[in-house]
Amino acid sequence: MKTFKVLSALAAYPSAAMVEAIPAMRQLLEAEGLLAAPARRLIEPLLADLTGGEIMEMQERYVFLFDRTRSLSLHLFEHVHGESRDRGQAMVDLKQLYEAAGFALNTSELPDYIPAFLEYLSLRPADEAASFLGETVHILITLAERLEKRSSPYAGLFRAMVALSKAKPKAEDMAAIVADDGIQPDDLEALDAVWQEEEVTFGPGAATAACGKDALGAKLRAANRPAEGVQPPAPAGVRTVVTHNRLPIA
Repeated sequence: MKTFKVLSALAAYPSAAMVEAIPAMRQLLEAEGLLAAPARRLIEPLLADLTGGEIMEMQERYVFLFDRTRSLSLHLFEHVHGESRDRGQAMVDLKQLYEAAGFALNTSELPDYIPAFLEYLSLRPADEAASFLGETVHILITLAERLEKRSSPYAGLFRAMVALSKAKPKAEDMAAIVADDGIQPDDLEALDAVWQEEEVTFGPGAATAACGKDALGAKLRAANRPAEGVQPPAPAGVRTVVTHNRLPIA
């Protein structure tokens, strides 16, 4: 599903190689047809912005938006768990979901990083990928709305993801979203204060929980975690490294 790879690349940190690949991205989106024409048009402002700007300026803007504005974090569980201890367990569960399917993350990435999540979905069957994406629709809508308030062209990218998911958010899911803290990306003192969190760890010391669509949905809805689940079977065969740095035309 190259459409998911295109979305993954566009949601990642801009690079000169990514900008050069934009014409190929347009062709892939149209040829695969997963995104209807109206949804593809939602992405055009971002594509035009990326191709018409200076790469360093685009990178600086990206950092201010997504790395220094917590309410725009590209980590899914930031928006439903915040600083709760459940966030660490949710990370473990999602990582296990990837591994059960035979995929592994680049060690520098967290499992809930949206570009990495989208690339994982690009390797799943179309119906399954859309269903999993639908589990995050309340987060995608929240990000789109917050980006629209900032007049950011990235808003259209998240609106396109919502369209691709073909899902409608539940009221309780929207209510579970962590509120916008209102902190501006240039308020360094406030940013330092709110980013003081416990380290997220993975490995033998972490508890296990059931993996799969229902488990993922529960984590994304910030539901109570089961007492204990079943360890997924070890993946067989060749493992694919999932990394948001790969271009969609590969």
